Amino acid sequence: MSDVSGLPLIGAAALRARAAARVLRTLPTDTKDAALRAMADALVERADEVLAANAADVEAAAADGTPASVLDRLRLDPGRIAGVADALRQLVALPDPVGDVVRGSTLPNGLQLRQVRVPLGVVGIVYEARPNVTVDAAGLCLKSGNAALLRGSASAFRTNTALVVVLTEAAQKAGLPPGSVELLPADRASVGELLNARGLVDVVIPRGGASLIQRVVREARVPVIETGEGNCHVYVDASADPATAEAIVLNAKTHRVSVCNAAETLLVHRDVAFLPRLLSALVDAGVTLHGDDAARAAHDAVVPATDEDWATEYLSMDMAVRVVDDLPAALDHIERWGSGHSEAIVADSARAIADFTAGVDAAAVLVNASTRFTDGGEFGFGAEIGISTQKLHARGPLGLPELTSTSYVVTGSGHTR
Repeated sequence: MSDVSGLPLIGAAALRARAAARVLRTLPTDTKDAALRAMADALVERADEVLAANAADVEAAAADGTPASVLDRLRLDPGRIAGVADALRQLVALPDPVGDVVRGSTLPNGLQLRQVRVPLGVVGIVYEARPNVTVDAAGLCLKSGNAALLRGSASAFRTNTALVVVLTEAAQKAGLPPGSVELLPADRASVGELLNARGLVDVVIPRGGASLIQRVVREARVPVIETGEGNCHVYVDASADPATAEAIVLNAKTHRVSVCNAAETLLVHRDVAFLPRLLSALVDAGVTLHGDDAARAAHDAVVPATDEDWATEYLSMDMAVRVVDDLPAALDHIERWGSGHSEAIVADSARAIADFTAGVDAAAVLVNASTRFTDGGEFGFGAEIGISTQKLHARGPLGLPELTSTSYVVTGSGHTR
């Protein structure tokens, strides 16, 4: 086990979480579900406490000149609190992955082999601004038998503190051990300690901007499940229906700009005749377009794009636009500039759809659907901790099964080798 003398900020919390994880891994589903219901009810009943703390956080962040997109992520209201409470209740309805048999067989020598899902243990989550992640992460970790070490941003510290107080009091009354959910200090040093808590923390999941994710990946001595930024594309093929393309592109870009599954770049086949109409719809919706020469020729509101635009996750009412010669050119652009999050095609051609889905490298590939559907809730997984863009252990929305590992249970009848 790690020496906590080198972890002055998080050592005590990590030890409590480690002890809780040993209990959580053996708890029956009924106990975990009762705790989730109690946590959801407590959030609604004590919403005023959370909203008061959140109002102070939002006011302080606004005074510091925080961008509107970040303030939107930070802000809670009664509807959003009801939403995160409902997400906990939805977890109750989902199957408990712990104990599921992934595969099993009887070996030729008579040994019975089962690969069984087990909790990861202590899960550290480092995230920015969005206090709903506090609730989602706690609920997902608890349902999957894990203890949660939460390190949110300083801008949301009052809110996160209030949320964790409400959640932990309700959870402990329902039978969960102390230490099941721990909130870490919101300073830079606590992240460094968390990333070095090998032996106490089983995995760290970063959820936030590129700089946060890169720091975690670069500095961590504990295993990391990387959730990446969302530089998502929508490719409109020559075969696309105009009305369908317009609806999908508008939804993907404007439905909620401050989230990772919002589209940031529009790629359009050169033979698409309705490009001017499509760009007009985006401009009318308030989107600032950054385009190549062909896009600028199609609409006079398009400003010149640079390589920085192709690489940027705007998280704002901005969108890059490029006209491509064909589908392979669209795939080349995505390969160079994409983040491996979500990529969409709008097309009627079965060949184009097949070539795109086979050729694009992303956690989620959407066909004639908005990128905004890349979400654990939309996929029916319940709440999620984030969208994994890596290829080891888990990829895509991190729901309950993705917060487990496996163990082989080998049963014999006096077998020796």
